[in-house]
Amino acid sequence: MQPSDLSLLTSVSDPQIHPDGRRIAFVVTTIDLDEDRYRSSLWLWDGEARQITFGDGDSAPRWSPDGGSLALVRKGPERTDPTQLAIMPADGGEARVITSFELGVQAPLWSPDGSRLLVLATEWFGEWADLDKEERARRPRRITGFDARLDNRGWLHDRRTYAYLVDPDGETEPRRVGSGEENESGLAWSPDGGKVAMVTSRDNPRSLERGAEVVEVDTESGAETLRARRAGYYMADYDPSGALYGIGAPTTDYPYVFSLWRLDDPPVDLTGHMDRSISGLAIASALERPVWLEEGFLCSTTDRGRGHVVAFDGEGNRTTVLGGDRYITGLSRSSEGRLAFTASDPLSPGELFERTPDGTERALTDFNQEIRSGGGLVSPTFFQAESAPGIDVDTWVYVPDGEGPFPVLLNIHGGPASEYGFYFFDEFQVYASAGYAVVAANPRGSEGRGLEWLRAVIGPGWGEVDIEDVTAVLDEAMRRDSRLDPSRLGIMGGSYGGFLTAWTIARDDRYRSAVVERALIDWESFAGTSDINRDFSGLYLHPATAWDHEALWEASPLPAARRIDTPTLIIHSENDLRCPIGQAEQLFAALLRKGIDVEMIRFPNEGHELSRSGAPRHRVERFEYILAWHGSHLKQPQEGDQGSTVPS
Repeated sequence: MQPSDLSLLTSVSDPQIHPDGRRIAFVVTTIDLDEDRYRSSLWLWDGEARQITFGDGDSAPRWSPDGGSLALVRKGPERTDPTQLAIMPADGGEARVITSFELGVQAPLWSPDGSRLLVLATEWFGEWADLDKEERARRPRRITGFDARLDNRGWLHDRRTYAYLVDPDGETEPRRVGSGEENESGLAWSPDGGKVAMVTSRDNPRSLERGAEVVEVDTESGAETLRARRAGYYMADYDPSGALYGIGAPTTDYPYVFSLWRLDDPPVDLTGHMDRSISGLAIASALERPVWLEEGFLCSTTDRGRGHVVAFDGEGNRTTVLGGDRYITGLSRSSEGRLAFTASDPLSPGELFERTPDGTERALTDFNQEIRSGGGLVSPTFFQAESAPGIDVDTWVYVPDGEGPFPVLLNIHGGPASEYGFYFFDEFQVYASAGYAVVAANPRGSEGRGLEWLRAVIGPGWGEVDIEDVTAVLDEAMRRDSRLDPSRLGIMGGSYGGFLTAWTIARDDRYRSAVVERALIDWESFAGTSDINRDFSGLYLHPATAWDHEALWEASPLPAARRIDTPTLIIHSENDLRCPIGQAEQLFAALLRKGIDVEMIRFPNEGHELSRSGAPRHRVERFEYILAWHGSHLKQPQEGDQGSTVPS
């Protein structure tokens, strides 16, 4: 797979079964390198797959309860156009846009009787509401609290996102549901349509505290009832009996395992006993909220690099419904028990599948046939590497075809509570096609192994157990496969992975090449400039605070930069708000002063998510910079080594 082959990848997502139990609407997203943009449209499977919308960006298909209409979110033709709610006939026809919110809508939900839709809509707030574009760009910003901006979204203090009721005929003005001034999200309809639950904040105007409340609003009177005090819930839902649930945790002490909690007093945890989250951080999970059954429910689970769908019965017993070495990314269920789902595995970016009530599965689409059949994709070897007594680390190794020996790239994921796994990852395929063996693992701190594993890097574990794990993984991979060349080792990672890359090369001189991307380099400046600056250092360096200079300094790669001798490429986005670009500039300046072979690549108009959702041309150029850097330092064996090959 070459960098430009990004244009061959098709993402298939968000399957939605029609109430007739047969038709399936879903989203298809492609990459247009010529126009440097992503294009998404709605498709329908009714015996075969066919495109049914042709806008520039259509997503979030939702059938009306009677099956007569399909709601969707449509983006206008210009890159800066907001998304709006649109409605189209279920049997075909042109979609009609029925909202005109200044900053767009998301997350449409039909009411149980189909008479209304619930959406999240964003508009300018307060003193910013009546200004024109030029004045908004000119005016000084008065910031009074945390959460003023967010990576990939920009400023937040000047806008609000609220729940609105929208008539599907579009003839009446949308009506707001709640009455507070703070943002609303995680919406759910009660079964009788008389109430809406939401995650919001009613008593924290300066965002001084983590978490949010769950509030229930009567749709006619507007009366609000507090159902859960400030906690870590991010989504609300009702079961068919009308009981209300929160998804997340009844604490703000992150990191935690995301569970389903019935909001009794006290809350009751329905899924926590499996010690696995019901939502994933690496890629989209199958379900945002449960699918309620006559007895029990379906939910997603992330488990050691796999994304599964499990069923809980009324007694709390768990059964895997969709398992295997893959990642289920979307799911819908018919009333008769048929499942439509999307899934990815290491050799497939994803397709649409069905599972009949008797358990038979089959693929319904083959959008990625060209990339899968080209013969260039590599299937990983999976094993556990022992890092310490009783600590086995899940590991994936992608090795090119041939006898080798091959130069090796150790990859470290972000988070740290993210995970690699059994899903398609374009990065690993590009590097393997260029002639590198790729080693990837989920060290302590990763998602998918339960609460103890997730929290192992807090406090004294930060920079200790994680480096121990990734080092053990690399050693075990080379022990198992003689084709991996120990004299040509590269290391790379982004975000937290960029931190651990810089941290590692200051302590281990075996690496001949490094790429530090969108990294956390200096905790002290990060704790004042990141969009998550209120929380992150206190969560992971506990009990470090913004004024605890010694703790922040010692946990940072920057003071150890004087010990780095590895040639290092630094990649960063200029609009990164999660790890602001000053993090990269500090490391670059330190290595430049030391005389290290170092370069910095700055991507304009990009945020923290460049490698995953940045402009397509930038994603290709990023690959080219990385391959050129590693190629210049790893393409030839060191003097005295025998038999090494040059990666293509």
